[in-house]
Amino acid sequence: MRFSNKSYTITEYGGFTRGVSLSGYQSLPEKTFDALESFILANTSNAETEAVELLSLSARRGIGKIITARNYVGLITMTDGTVIEILPKIASGDISDGDTKRIFLEMLKTLKDVTFKDFNISNLHTDRMSLLEIFIKMFLDEVSILTKQGLKAAYTSVEANERFYKGKLLASQNIKYNLINQDRFFVCFDDFSINRPENRLIKSTLRFLLKQTTDSRNRRDAIRLLMFFEGVDYSASYESDFSKCINDRSMSHYVKALSWCHVFLRGNSFTAFAGSEVALALLFPMEKVFESFVASKFRRHIGDRANLRTQDTRYSLFDSPTRAFALRPDIVTEFSDRTIVMDTKWKLLSDNSRNFGISQSDMYQMYAYSKKYDADKILLLYPHSDRISRSEFKYSSEDKVNVEVVFIDLRDADKSITNLIAKVC
Repeated sequence: MRFSNKSYTITEYGGFTRGVSLSGYQSLPEKTFDALESFILANTSNAETEAVELLSLSARRGIGKIITARNYVGLITMTDGTVIEILPKIASGDISDGDTKRIFLEMLKTLKDVTFKDFNISNLHTDRMSLLEIFIKMFLDEVSILTKQGLKAAYTSVEANERFYKGKLLASQNIKYNLINQDRFFVCFDDFSINRPENRLIKSTLRFLLKQTTDSRNRRDAIRLLMFFEGVDYSASYESDFSKCINDRSMSHYVKALSWCHVFLRGNSFTAFAGSEVALALLFPMEKVFESFVASKFRRHIGDRANLRTQDTRYSLFDSPTRAFALRPDIVTEFSDRTIVMDTKWKLLSDNSRNFGISQSDMYQMYAYSKKYDADKILLLYPHSDRISRSEFKYSSEDKVNVEVVFIDLRDADKSITNLIAKVC
């Protein structure tokens, strides 16, 4: 599915070829493919984002190079205007791109530092808008709210060669500029105006997005909003202006808009990425997104019936001579009379894979959790997959360690989790 001549959409584990046709892959122009390859290589040495997790680069005889999406989902905007959209693989049945984006955005809302927790996803036209246009719309809506509340003005220090004396005379500059033309005064004074760092950053973001958007409504809204910033300069230094932003109660209505400015001007998403060929990279590791989403749903549905911990670090595999090999289960739910330990795994299991695709290391992990937490139940949570015929199953050992494998249907996650809570809690 394409949104324009330069937009491409693939799902996890889909990919691109370099200018050739191949079933199951999209063909990218050679120049764009090479730019994307440079982006992968630039992030190879990044400790936070190994290239094998981000996008993989391989070669096939007779075909040439292939780029395959891996665990990161979101969008990449290239400097030539190309937009690459990577969507999560939801189940494996017939689900539209629009529904996939809606589910993905609902999952993203649960991340700790995401900027649109309160945004109503159901009002978006996810079937016709790319992720980039959706994110742009979210920012524009925040700025629209801001302009209705009124742009904040502040006193800023100004140095200028004025016709009238005001403020403080800067003697050395006055001699330099006005030794002959003595009808002017080089002065420093405080000016009360809306030309403050926060407004400069928002105006700069509006200009940046006006160049990025191809959606007529977003373009119209960006032009309209720029009119409210008539007396504001564009930011000459993003970093300098970000450092000067004031974070107090009087500026609380700026928080969300400025968070989006961080995203668009710095390319900040869940992780920072490198690469001169990329204008914007908003990519999110689905393992963490799924973990955050499931924990959020459990917390909401369990309420105050239990103490829910995420990424719990109370125990280590060994305790002597010092604590070593920390255990960190995703979710620990403690009721008054029992403990349930859960780990989430972003992977589609299959009847045709050995052990259904469950890794041996994951099971070692679950075994350790059972022993250390003396847990009543150990659950491995996977997204629902149409490739597997079972709705759930259990592994048991002679020493009474039981690990239950359960599936969360992301098409109706609330129903899946309420059913699971009713059964195990």
